[in-house]
Amino acid sequence: MTKETAIKLFQDQSVRVHWDDEQEKWYFSITDIVAILTESANPRKYWSVLKTRLKKEGSQLATNCSQLKMQSSDGKYYKTDVADTEQLLRLIQSIPSPKAEPFKIWLAKIGYERIEETEDPEKAFNRAMETYLKKGYSKNWINQRIKSIEVRKELTDEWEQRGVQKGLEYAILTDEITKAWSGLTTREYKNLKELKKENLRDNMTNLELVLNMLAETSTTELSKKKQPKSFSENKQVAKTGGSVAGNARKDLEKQLGESVVSPLNAKKISKALENDNEIEE
Repeated sequence: MTKETAIKLFQDQSVRVHWDDEQEKWYFSITDIVAILTESANPRKYWSVLKTRLKKEGSQLATNCSQLKMQSSDGKYYKTDVADTEQLLRLIQSIPSPKAEPFKIWLAKIGYERIEETEDPEKAFNRAMETYLKKGYSKNWINQRIKSIEVRKELTDEWEQRGVQKGLEYAILTDEITKAWSGLTTREYKNLKELKKENLRDNMTNLELVLNMLAETSTTELSKKKQPKSFSENKQVAKTGGSVAGNARKDLEKQLGESVVSPLNAKKISKALENDNEIEE
């Protein structure tokens, strides 16, 4: 089964989904979600009525949702209304159903936590630590990851000062840095680690994180020194900064006799750590 036609389970029921490589987004069949949450005998009609209500509420969800051809129970492909994750969570808020209530409670909890973090940023740091520990990361790795967040923030602050636009331009410069130090574009790197939406840094080894931090720190310092005034100049600085770490990687690989750019992702790293612990015991 390919990722484009993968079927995901939602409370033990099938939901048709589609992964968009270019946008790095999952899209979910809205009628499938509606059928599960409402247990309606006619989910298409329910969705039609819900679209009207959403428009009256001022929501643009019904207008902005996309359509994709998805396979139906008869084996044929039909245009189907789909929602990305953000749209799906908004949709769930407008469905009065006991099955939707746990999601609504969770969303309210997340919203409250974000407000708390705005008032006290240390809580965001503590929650990040707790999340990484629950996922099985080692404390040594977590410390490196937290440091990498600080390094990244310094770089984006520098880019903002140089007039680089958030979003696409940040992504392009990040891609230049990644390719210069690792030899792979960000997309190629994620493919190597079998990632989709997951954060690349969350799936790096300690050594990869260190080299990535060296690349971003070098870019930050070079930018402060050279003070690029155009986007093309920022691209060149990003490439040069990444190359500093790229040269370090190549030197280290000569000594090690193997690549330090690893196909390991978080799940595989966690499993390797568990195996090491079992051996020690």
